[in-house]
Amino acid sequence: MIQQTVLPFKIEMTKERLTAHGGLALMGEFNHGIGLRELTDQFLPAPGSNRGFNPSVMVDSLVLMLQGGGRSLEDLRELKNEEGLMKLIDREEIPEPNTAGDWLRKMGDPRSGQMGLTGLDKVRDKITERILRRDGITEYTLDADATEIVGEKADALFTYNGNKGYMPMLGFLYETPVCLYDEFREGNVAPGTGQKEFYEECKRRIPVGKRIRNYRADSASYQAGLFNQLEEDGVRYGITADQDKAVKSAIVLIPSGDWKEPVRGCGYEIAETVHCMNETKKAFRLVVKREVRRQGELFEGKDGQYFYHAVAANWLGEEKDTWEVLKWHNQRGQAENFNKEVKVGFGMERMPCGQTHANAVFFRIGVLAYNLFIGFKRLSCPESWVKQTIATFRWKMVQVAGRIVKHAGEAVLKSMIDLEKLELFKGIRRKSFELSLCPDG
Repeated sequence: MIQQTVLPFKIEMTKERLTAHGGLALMGEFNHGIGLRELTDQFLPAPGSNRGFNPSVMVDSLVLMLQGGGRSLEDLRELKNEEGLMKLIDREEIPEPNTAGDWLRKMGDPRSGQMGLTGLDKVRDKITERILRRDGITEYTLDADATEIVGEKADALFTYNGNKGYMPMLGFLYETPVCLYDEFREGNVAPGTGQKEFYEECKRRIPVGKRIRNYRADSASYQAGLFNQLEEDGVRYGITADQDKAVKSAIVLIPSGDWKEPVRGCGYEIAETVHCMNETKKAFRLVVKREVRRQGELFEGKDGQYFYHAVAANWLGEEKDTWEVLKWHNQRGQAENFNKEVKVGFGMERMPCGQTHANAVFFRIGVLAYNLFIGFKRLSCPESWVKQTIATFRWKMVQVAGRIVKHAGEAVLKSMIDLEKLELFKGIRRKSFELSLCPDG
């Protein structure tokens, strides 16, 4: 026989109930145990007829698709092909992509009050509350940040970067990195819009007995109204200062003897002064870092000899010195990793619909999938898994080959794993079951 392939093996079809994503059953079980289906049917509007899908079918299917690595509505077909796995987790109905798209448009339709978007807001809040009640933390750091989503969609508008797309605002908790609140915005909405209101929405979503203790953000949050509210709430903040004329003047007035290298040979110097805005009720510390411009002669007469980075902060001197404030503020870079996990890890860097209101619903479901994953890692998995990304989880846990069989009247998932991973999977299932017995704690 003449060889027609590089390697000598054949590919054939089978009707056996096989799966390439056996570990997805663990995530699906956790989602169900923490109450995703129940909450979705409780807070989202029911279908208009008995032929329509319940909200839980739509949301649960989209969440599973995103957790499993899907990136578009078309990827729902892959779940549909996982017939045995879907029956195993009691998700036998999977909507067609076109049906899901129509549902997203309906749920976000402004003419009907965006009832689906509002309902998902309540679902996300309840899921987040159930996660936070079990983390043993009472005070949190809120990292607020806007992120750009590029998309040549019919309703999309141009962002400040000149790209057509959207500019959602996200608020993450640093200690337990759930997304506390998401606000899907048009591309032409400036990141600085509604910063105080966004903080207050986040504050409203913290469970009773807990509080936002610290706040970090970039220069979009450099606003007197927000500063005053943070002071009133007793929140310590570190916010990148907008280098306007007043800030630049304050930097120039810092005595030359105040500039010190925090670490010998680090290549930059730090100092601080006191500053205020016209409408701030209290003055604040202005912590400044300066670094010599390389090839500074090219900038002579323009931007000066140094690069400057300034941070407005209200930490007391005995709580954090100049260097400690700067280091603490730099930790807000972790928010970029949280944004990356939502956008790249859960497929939110592209939107499926031409209508902004439909994409707002899809994005909120993506945030919900992300929060459920954070809960899954922290409440059901061993501590060593907590810092793993969703990409690592898919490689090590989700993409597990298995065969679904019936034995003594029970469904059995026979997986291609070793004894250590089998014990890991069993431990995860036990913790998910314990959670399901009392999800509200």
